[in-house]
Amino acid sequence: MIVSIARASRAFLLISTLLLLLVLPSAAQKDNNNNYLDSSKNWSLHYQFTTIVQGHTGFQGAGYSGRNTLSDLPDTTLSVTTTLFIGRKLWNGGSLFLNPEIAGGRGVGRRDPTDPYNETLYNPAVGIAGFPNGETFRIGSSKPGLYVARLYVEQVFALPDAQPENIDSEANKVNQQRPDSRVVITAGKFSIADIFDNNAFSHDPRTQFMNWSLMSYGAWDYPANTRGYTWGLAVEYVRPAYELRVAYNLMPKTANGNVLDWNIAQSGGLTVELESRYRLLKRPGTVRFLAFRNVTKAPTYTDAIQKLVDGDNDPQRPYISNGERYGGVKYGFGLSLEQPLAQNSGLFARASWNDGKTATWAFTEIDQSVSAGAFIAGSRWGRPEDAVGVAGVINGLSTTHAAFLNAGGIGFMLGDGKLPNYRPEHILEVFYKARVTRTLFITGDYQFVANPGYNGDRGPVNLFGIRTHVEF
Repeated sequence: MIVSIARASRAFLLISTLLLLLVLPSAAQKDNNNNYLDSSKNWSLHYQFTTIVQGHTGFQGAGYSGRNTLSDLPDTTLSVTTTLFIGRKLWNGGSLFLNPEIAGGRGVGRRDPTDPYNETLYNPAVGIAGFPNGETFRIGSSKPGLYVARLYVEQVFALPDAQPENIDSEANKVNQQRPDSRVVITAGKFSIADIFDNNAFSHDPRTQFMNWSLMSYGAWDYPANTRGYTWGLAVEYVRPAYELRVAYNLMPKTANGNVLDWNIAQSGGLTVELESRYRLLKRPGTVRFLAFRNVTKAPTYTDAIQKLVDGDNDPQRPYISNGERYGGVKYGFGLSLEQPLAQNSGLFARASWNDGKTATWAFTEIDQSVSAGAFIAGSRWGRPEDAVGVAGVINGLSTTHAAFLNAGGIGFMLGDGKLPNYRPEHILEVFYKARVTRTLFITGDYQFVANPGYNGDRGPVNLFGIRTHVEF
């Protein structure tokens, strides 16, 4: 697999070089007065490379298992992502962004007990709803794949009383002045988590907490394909004291599928968020309220249970993951809080809920989630670019979702064959991130998961990880 990753990385660098060769000539055009018609400041070029080696020790099994049971044998995995962030200022307020990306490797999961070292029998990224590695996806193959993660246009309109503010060049941001009161329209392919629930201390698994239920609302079944991206339209109304945003995005055709459903009349995800700022202890804080409503082919858990009882469920094409007709509705809410304590340090908390009646279709199998934690920069001990983080999460299921799993149902991440002893998942994550060089960060991470997959007969699980992150 390492050889495959190396080959894919070389291909990625070749593509990146070709893009740069196309970019730089246009950036160097001059008029007859030797002034730059199109200076390089209109471009934004950034890069990231992240690897996570993660594993768990052996733990107490339940005596029964299913297709999505986390193996109780010790396991070690590797994930790799590398991304090129290309941004181009088009005109006043308009920008274009392109992110080619390579991802490979896998997360911890299920090994066949009869042949635990046969990789072809491995089922990756299953068994824990609050999955411990936010850089892994539910892709069956561990081979690296090259794809376009983002390709979108952003247009900013200044409101009448707007004041300019400077924006530095960074990933998917071009160095320019931006009005503090504005309307922003984003159209194309992007991650909806780029725009919504943008918590400053718990949002990015490449630099902050790695657990899925800490990088976003656990119960938000947000529109995305398997890798976390989707096509859509988002509109933001931004004022210095508050922000309002709304988006409509494509949902996958099947549960956690990579193919998006373009039948926008019958399938799609509507998301609304209100963000407000306040002052506490002489420091500005932020509170966000999110609501969502998804319409897909997702069936209800009640119908899926009946299919199991009747024996009318094709294991090769499970009803719970494919559905039969449009009209499945899932809705929910989220509340997020962030309170800075010092520069680059602060506290955060989230609570989220969905109705739990309709099958999870995009993110992960969580119907209720509460989390809280702290992110502390290393200024106090003379290393301002270092950081330590500690957070706790409690994830839960609806009554019908738990009943489906207990009836032998298999979702896209959970399924132990039965669930006679349902218990909420309890997760603790602690990490230390150290800046080694100007562009290199290394993180040591520990996660403790009690009741993995909501199974009180299984676990607890101790997971250890080393994350390497390069950005420039």
